[in-house]
Amino acid sequence: MSSVTNRSDTATTGRIVLGQNNYGKSEVRVVKVIRGPEQHEIRDLWIDVALEGDFRAAHVSGDNTGLLATDTMRNTCYALAKEHLVSDIESFALALGRRFLDAGPSVERARVRIVEFPWSRLHPDGRPHPHAFQRGAGGNRMATVVTTADRSTFGAGIEDLLVLKTTEAGWEGFLREEYTSLPETSDRIVATVITASWDYDGCEDHDFDRLYNGVRDKILRGFGDHYSHSVQATLYRMGEAVLRAHPEVSRIHFSLPNKHHLLYDLGRFGIENDNEIFHASSEPYGLIEGTVERAG
Repeated sequence: MSSVTNRSDTATTGRIVLGQNNYGKSEVRVVKVIRGPEQHEIRDLWIDVALEGDFRAAHVSGDNTGLLATDTMRNTCYALAKEHLVSDIESFALALGRRFLDAGPSVERARVRIVEFPWSRLHPDGRPHPHAFQRGAGGNRMATVVTTADRSTFGAGIEDLLVLKTTEAGWEGFLREEYTSLPETSDRIVATVITASWDYDGCEDHDFDRLYNGVRDKILRGFGDHYSHSVQATLYRMGEAVLRAHPEVSRIHFSLPNKHHLLYDLGRFGIENDNEIFHASSEPYGLIEGTVERAG
């Protein structure tokens, strides 16, 4: 009995320390109208801030001395948008990160993630309206900048990019065992909602707008320019196309849910269905994820 007690005492009396921790402000929604003389532009952002540093006193003893309030982080996003939200979101994220390092004496690392929602100009009379917009399609742009006193790292991405091919896709030759019921096909709809994130080599001098547009273009081209034997094969083809075209990108990660479109059985009604009528299913779906990166 005493040996059990000793083991319990050893397990419960070890030194307790604070592990990794961070804090910040999330879902800061900044909208900026750039009022040009002829027309307006709109920037619509979602900002998440996370700070790391020497915050032990706040956790362990309740001492908030030198701790930057999350309300201050929110206010900073709006205040700096006036001067710094003028070009790519990477530059704005970098300005925010540097500000948090300067303003917070205990801050050692600032991570700023920005999602930009697209808006497109209305054309009510066949001409672009100077200050009327509709929510754009084609995915939301993302940027993540991590800033320390010594360096900054830059990542980018795209989310909510819905794509679909009506043919030149199949799923054949897969493993069959006693619980397999799915038939093989050499002609199917393949659809997914692309979430992709990538890391840049190098520094803040990149032309981030050019790179984002170039990567997005290669992803879209890579999705549609081949016969897809599987979502896995398409994932690799898109990633390979990005890395070959853009040496600034060191790796790219994809998350690709397989949005099933199932051929609807019209034969029971005496109607032929020659790959024309489908049910867009909300049943459990396949999720394919992977990273394509440079070796070494």
